[in-house]
Amino acid sequence: MRQNIEKIKREAEERIDKAQNEKDLKELQIKFLGRRQGEITQILRNMKNLPFEDRPIIGKLINELKEEIEKKLREKRNEIIKEEGKEGEESIDITLPGKRIPLGRLHPITQTIEEIKRIFIGLGFQIVRGPELETEYYNFEALNMPRYHPARDEQDSFYINDTHLLRTQTSPVQIRVMEKKGPPIRIIAPGKCYRRDAIDASHFPMFHQVEGLAVDENVTFSDLKGSLAYFVHQMFGKDTRLRFRPSFFPFTEPSAEVDISCIMCKGKGCRVCSGKGWLEILGAGMVDPEVFKNVNYDTEKYQGFAFGMGVERICMLKYGIDDIRLLFQNDLRFLKQF
Repeated sequence: MRQNIEKIKREAEERIDKAQNEKDLKELQIKFLGRRQGEITQILRNMKNLPFEDRPIIGKLINELKEEIEKKLREKRNEIIKEEGKEGEESIDITLPGKRIPLGRLHPITQTIEEIKRIFIGLGFQIVRGPELETEYYNFEALNMPRYHPARDEQDSFYINDTHLLRTQTSPVQIRVMEKKGPPIRIIAPGKCYRRDAIDASHFPMFHQVEGLAVDENVTFSDLKGSLAYFVHQMFGKDTRLRFRPSFFPFTEPSAEVDISCIMCKGKGCRVCSGKGWLEILGAGMVDPEVFKNVNYDTEKYQGFAFGMGVERICMLKYGIDDIRLLFQNDLRFLKQF
């Protein structure tokens, strides 16, 4: 038994010294110290066959051997870990460039909205928001569009029930603001709108608008023109020209469509502007007195102007995008360009 113990000790020392990695050490631990088939375990099981007087001596030798093997395994494991750490340090090439962490970007629509907000905040306008689920009263009737007004057909709507619908414009926010406070008012209302439009390169059933409203004493059409000229020059550049064409909106009188000189051809005529040299970007006008009556404003004392623009339209012109569907497809190859 003594000779067997010495043999196991020599073999364990020799094999532990030759171990190369953690896997080798685990195999040796199982071989010598394993609870079922370990060589020391086998010796302990055979101690019952020894003479009674030899058992204490052999037991002591086995415990010493077990402690010695465990110590050797620990020392070798620490040695391997240390060597692996050195190899890892030596393998790092500090001259290599670091890994670039991809950064997210704001969606081009969001960028456009933020730019519009920045420009009008600089003119003293405040940002307000309202519900996307509206009543017929706020969406139509308070804006001078009674039940059988033809303009309601032009804004084919998503109705939730007989009296509620997804708003077709952000103009209802203007009514809600005027109901709560009196002049002076200077606000813009950005947000989502919904109309039952067929999807094509320039139409989408969900889109974004920014409506603007200014109400005070002695507000004139010249104030409207000055505000919109400032906006156009800030958004598209100082060399961009603009023009006002007479138009009709139920809630403004007089009303106008606002065009800018084509940002692609600089007004010379191209495919984008259909050879006209001009691009429509928004509608505007002086607030109709009938709208003021709905919010109990003194029409003899106060005047106001209002305007509305499609954010997607502005975004497409500013960034040269020729299909509105690209803005809603979530294609990272497209979005990363902005």
